[in-house]
Amino acid sequence: MNATDRLTPELLRKQRTIALETRKRDGTWVTTPVSVVVDEDGRVYFRTYDAAGKHKRLRHDPHVRVAPATRLRGRPTGPAVDGTAHLVTGADEDRARDLLAAKYAVLQRRLVPWMHRNRGWATVHYELSLDA
Repeated sequence: MNATDRLTPELLRKQRTIALETRKRDGTWVTTPVSVVVDEDGRVYFRTYDAAGKHKRLRHDPHVRVAPATRLRGRPTGPAVDGTAHLVTGADEDRARDLLAAKYAVLQRRLVPWMHRNRGWATVHYELSLDA
């Protein structure tokens, strides 16, 4: 991805990891790497767990900044764009779970769900909407 490319669902489809910035109550931003998946309609999903700081911050303020990132450490590799993250449930949550498991066979199909169950955490899924 070039620095001049606008981050879109099409470009996110090629990304494995993004840098997701969520805002704390004091207004400062916190960056965390997340694995993303894009469905055939261009909807972008990611997952976390109910005790994670990003989940708590998103409940308070759904506005986010998103940038492409390195695969392992999640260091931003391009410009960030604004967006909104919405918690999904029901069929949308099932769809997000299946897509993440298909794209990340080891990490999101096996390791992450096992870790969440082992720690007693509930897995939560978000849909990410990028601002135009």
